[in-house]
Amino acid sequence: MKNEKIQINNNKTLKLTNVLINEVDLKESEGLDKEVLKMENYIKNKGAMPIGPLIQYSNVESVENNEPKVIIKLLRQANTYLHSVDKPYKMESVIRIPNCMYARFTGEESKLKLAYDKINVVAFEEDIKLKGDSYTVFVSNIDDGIIADVFMEREDDE
Repeated sequence: MKNEKIQINNNKTLKLTNVLINEVDLKESEGLDKEVLKMENYIKNKGAMPIGPLIQYSNVESVENNEPKVIIKLLRQANTYLHSVDKPYKMESVIRIPNCMYARFTGEESKLKLAYDKINVVAFEEDIKLKGDSYTVFVSNIDDGIIADVFMEREDDE
């Protein structure tokens, strides 16, 4: 039996609870790894513990000069809701994104883009419109790569 590296599902819901959100400006950031560490320390300093995998949200918005603006948000779940969080953070008790195209990716991190590509190809072939944003859940590191779940919001109401 061949090893499925990218499995697709056309209708999955992403549900996160007690989510600390940090919108990262890539130009001003010291790198995503440092931002993640800062978030985890922030959660611990508030007396909570980070739980589950890191989630990265991305979306591309167009701006006035026709230059795309990439929005990157890091999402980290905590074991409890954090009240009165400081900027740049936001806190959401529940994030629920129904109606997503979904891919489970297993392989080298450098090839993760293929999961997004496969979702886009399947969506194209099945006439499914996507909103253009994505949530990448970094499930785990494995010997020669990663396991990641990619969720992309559909525009239709399937």
